[in-house]
Amino acid sequence: MPKSLPQEIKEKLPRNLGLWGVWMLVVNGFIGAGIFGLPSGAAALAGEYSVFIYVICALLMLPVILSFAEVGSYFKGTGGPTKYGTAAFGPFIGFQGGWLYYLARLISFSANSVLLTDSIGYFFPALAAGNGRLLTLVLIIGILTLVNIIGSSESMKSMGLFTLIKFTVLIGLVFSGVIMLGPEVIPSFDSALPMGSDIGAATLLLIYAFVGFEGAVVPAGEAKNPERDMPLGLILGLAVVVFLYMAIQLVSQAAVPDLASTKTPLLDASAALFGEPGAIFLMVGVTTSVIANLIGAMFSASRVTYALALDQSFPKWFGTVNDKYLTPANSILFFGIVAFVLAAMGSFTFLAAMTVLARLFLFGMTCACIPVLRPKFKDKKVFILKGGYLIPVLGVAACTWLMFQVTWTNIWMTGVLIGIGTVLYLVSRKKGQN
Repeated sequence: MPKSLPQEIKEKLPRNLGLWGVWMLVVNGFIGAGIFGLPSGAAALAGEYSVFIYVICALLMLPVILSFAEVGSYFKGTGGPTKYGTAAFGPFIGFQGGWLYYLARLISFSANSVLLTDSIGYFFPALAAGNGRLLTLVLIIGILTLVNIIGSSESMKSMGLFTLIKFTVLIGLVFSGVIMLGPEVIPSFDSALPMGSDIGAATLLLIYAFVGFEGAVVPAGEAKNPERDMPLGLILGLAVVVFLYMAIQLVSQAAVPDLASTKTPLLDASAALFGEPGAIFLMVGVTTSVIANLIGAMFSASRVTYALALDQSFPKWFGTVNDKYLTPANSILFFGIVAFVLAAMGSFTFLAAMTVLARLFLFGMTCACIPVLRPKFKDKKVFILKGGYLIPVLGVAACTWLMFQVTWTNIWMTGVLIGIGTVLYLVSRKKGQN
């Protein structure tokens, strides 16, 4: 165990986070940009049975989420995958936890940039194809990079408003669709069941809409009653999200018969129900949701490489702070450049599937931390899961099964990225020892 851990456990942080706060963090972590683009991919793989894939995803993620709730409650300071991995398995695994978190945020940022570009192309086709697409990506990512370097507090404060608009749009679409379509919302389920491989692929794709909760469990040490509020908030958040996702899928399928062939499923569904005003209304939701997601992703991920640099686990260049704006400008700039390259190379569904693999390694590592760390923390006032080690074992098993669903392309590309991080770690550690 790292020498600094006892001091971290003794930190006295204000416990202001109640059940409502935990629930809001979980729900906002889940509902990012994915649900605006994933229903069509799910329909292409599982047809009218795609609504049940959301239930499968929820059951797979439940033991992982509960494992995060336990290990997050061990740390009284600001937690996170790097801290978990370092405490359980040493600095190299801890670094990989932070690096995988960074990769997941980087790739999801790229995927969401593509989704925003495709959505803009719904109204302006020239901006979503060829050179117009590249220009749109440059503008989106370039402006967000500049905003993060400048450190605009106004942009960060606006995220709360973006979240409210997002929920209003999604819930409005569901209620309006149910009222207007009536019984048509419920599929007949008379088509052939999808193949097992398609179910696996659809599950892997939709898992993208079930990640992001890890941001809610990091401040577990600041919860008023973490033993109760963390697991309850996580479970209630998951239940609400699953219900909303299933309702969105049903309404989209009923409103757009050829849902599987579209890149903008919710835009098409809203347009089918309300015409052009509906598409504009939904576009507002897409834009605000994605922009809020992108700002937060770039802000938090760039701080990971900055922190790793300060820990001598990453090149010093990433730890440079801009003298004028007092932000990790180099880390932010690097993030923006790589995100643009990934976005220019891939589609939303490809990038969404790719980010899942990095997250699965991260989730599996966190679940595996429990058997190592629980004996060291069980006498403290922390949340301990019932059933011995059954839940973390199920979490590891779920992550392992999902890993077997990925394509070889995603495997080798993620492997290359992990290899790059390993080289950076080894070089940085060697220089730090000199």
